[in-house]
Amino acid sequence: MTELLNYTIHKPENPITTTPVVLIHGLFGDLNNLGVLGRDLQNYFDTIQIDVRNHGDSFRSNEMEYRDMAEDVITLVKSLGYHSTILIGHSMGGKIAMAASEIAPDFIEKIVAIDIAPVAYQVRRHDEIIAALEATTQAQVKTRQDASNIMRQFIPEDGVIQFLLKSFKQGEWKFNLPALKANYEKIIGWKTVPAWNKPVLLIPGGNSPYVQSEYREDIAGQFPQAKAWVVADAGHWVHAEKPEHVLRAIHRFLSIPD
Repeated sequence: MTELLNYTIHKPENPITTTPVVLIHGLFGDLNNLGVLGRDLQNYFDTIQIDVRNHGDSFRSNEMEYRDMAEDVITLVKSLGYHSTILIGHSMGGKIAMAASEIAPDFIEKIVAIDIAPVAYQVRRHDEIIAALEATTQAQVKTRQDASNIMRQFIPEDGVIQFLLKSFKQGEWKFNLPALKANYEKIIGWKTVPAWNKPVLLIPGGNSPYVQSEYREDIAGQFPQAKAWVVADAGHWVHAEKPEHVLRAIHRFLSIPD
């Protein structure tokens, strides 16, 4: 039996549908990461924000297969009494949403994948981050300032450091760093899913390397109805950099009335 994930849920008085929206964060994140989207969407939908396994206050596991993580999400939504869902995920969370299309194809109505493609990436983009996190743990520092000083030796981008420090609580990381490191190849990898012929929206950042034209055939083969809304002058954290653009795309995709 899959353990239930930690989550928060917000319900408007008059939702436009009985189908909830589930927001799924990316690697090293937690349920607050897509809060800018959640605060808007909870005006229209029951909105569920989750900590995926090995993150935040959800359960710990040695396994990080996308199929298992997708099962976590679907099990939670069904346990809350819903009969369908809309999934919105960023980065790893987008892959979890797309993996769910295989295990619950009829349960899911639509998928939004923010700056991620259903492909196995060959570039390791997080080795410096993992090294910084391990160095901080080994130093046994207790404050965010001390942690930040150590991390700057590995990570040049202050924005990345501040993002990671959101999960630093009382000298410990709120994600399971050993499990994430051990499963890193699975996290950047991908097992092709059967064609899912329902609406999918990809929202890449125009400056991000995560969604390339060379992936078009892989995307179309797995998600024939997929469409893309590229946000210009935005990187991987496109929802944080240009939330109004991302929300405009989501509103149109979900047919939210003006």
